[in-house]
Amino acid sequence: MNRFCLLLLLFLAGCTQLVQPPNIIFILADDLGYGDLGCYGQEKIETPNIDDLARQGMRFTQHYAGSPVCAPSRCVLMTGKHTGHAFIRGNHEWGERGEVWNYQKAVDDPNLEGQYPIPENTVTVARLLQDAGYKTALVGKWGLGGPLTHAIPTKQGFDFFFGYNCQRQAHTYYPKHLWKNEEKVWLNNELYVPGTPLPEGANPDDPQSYAHFSQPDYSPDVMFDEILNFVENNRDEPFFLYWATPIPHVPLQAPQAWVDYYVAKFGDEEPYLGQQGYCPSRYPHATFAAMVSYLDEQVGLLIKKLKELDLYENTLIIFTSDNGAGIGGGSDAEWFDSAKPFISQQGRIKGTVYEGGIRVPMIASWPGTIKAGSQTDHLSVFYDVLPTLCHLTGVDAPDDIDGISFLPRLLRKSQKQHDYLYWEFPAYGGQQAVRMGDWKAIRRDILSGNTEIELFNLAEDIQEQTNVAAEHPEILQKMEEILRQEHEPSSIERFHMPALGDR
Repeated sequence: MNRFCLLLLLFLAGCTQLVQPPNIIFILADDLGYGDLGCYGQEKIETPNIDDLARQGMRFTQHYAGSPVCAPSRCVLMTGKHTGHAFIRGNHEWGERGEVWNYQKAVDDPNLEGQYPIPENTVTVARLLQDAGYKTALVGKWGLGGPLTHAIPTKQGFDFFFGYNCQRQAHTYYPKHLWKNEEKVWLNNELYVPGTPLPEGANPDDPQSYAHFSQPDYSPDVMFDEILNFVENNRDEPFFLYWATPIPHVPLQAPQAWVDYYVAKFGDEEPYLGQQGYCPSRYPHATFAAMVSYLDEQVGLLIKKLKELDLYENTLIIFTSDNGAGIGGGSDAEWFDSAKPFISQQGRIKGTVYEGGIRVPMIASWPGTIKAGSQTDHLSVFYDVLPTLCHLTGVDAPDDIDGISFLPRLLRKSQKQHDYLYWEFPAYGGQQAVRMGDWKAIRRDILSGNTEIELFNLAEDIQEQTNVAAEHPEILQKMEEILRQEHEPSSIERFHMPALGDR
């Protein structure tokens, strides 16, 4: 679709205020569960700014991440391909380089940072938006190629990058360094190695025993400054900002003022001593809530900045999460009921293709264009984002993607529907899933040779507790056909699942 047709479509949708192509801000939270926001039913954590974003825009109730963990979900987002076709299908720490989990060595040697790289010629949504004349930026966490590879953000379509190149380095919010484009930015922090316990003999009930785990430069603060700078510096041209915050992925580290707020609200609690990795926390529930509310506060400050610069009315903001609620590291999805209305227990959240692992909140706001206070049950997924933004900006999407633009739904026009959605995940035992209407098919333990399919009717069984495969052989046969046809053997041996015929 050319630019004239785009402007005509927007005009017909009532976008008479449009003076230039809209700015696009895509906010990706990390391990934020479907039920972790007030506008999605959270009762303990306060998120007034994100809730207001939902009141000003559209709330999606059936939106899905690309994968149940970080890197493959981000690959799906960037490329518009589901994990049966995507290059990255699981977290790949690329250990053949050496001691990639040695934090001191990784600080000294950038060759040990980063995850397995996407191919040099990957067509990313950022590259496509560059072609449309957008200034593009990524601030936050990348995870799709190490600092010395062809797969860094500035070689994959982003004009500007600031943040964590590497997912492992993001296992602390007080890192020694971040990256600005292709240069290290050293922070005023001592090296902290995730997994470090409390000092020997320290009193676990004394907050001072945890002082080592809080240092001067909190990375989300530093990164947010770069976000505001980017918006300010590009106020006169259309921009695409991909804000990939690491919050609220563990470790549990948050600004003290917010922690104190939730300690006063929740009361005393048992400390987390680091037995599940990452870092100890005197007040784990309060700290997790503090992280989410701190992110909410930043969203509010960004919107305030957009309004000050007279950009808010012409900015599409999308807020979502890379997968379901997190596990380990002192996080407690069950206490917060983070996957509500799905099961909020380990084995049903992050790392699984159950609803709690892949269904995520999504809010789209564009004042005057997207109807305020609207809600949709349109079935959508991360691989729809690329064609949606191409549709919005008048760029032709690649022919080999799996996504469908949901721009018509945002504009209250006739919307094409998916026949089904597909996921595969060659980790946590090996998994596949299909969502077809109200039906959901799941395969688990594929790496152990299992190919049996569980079948659930989500309209009657939202928590996926009753396998009805034996009662619906015709649906089961259709699901089996989809599972077979959508799986393309990966070129990376690590992602092979032999039971599916991979060699």
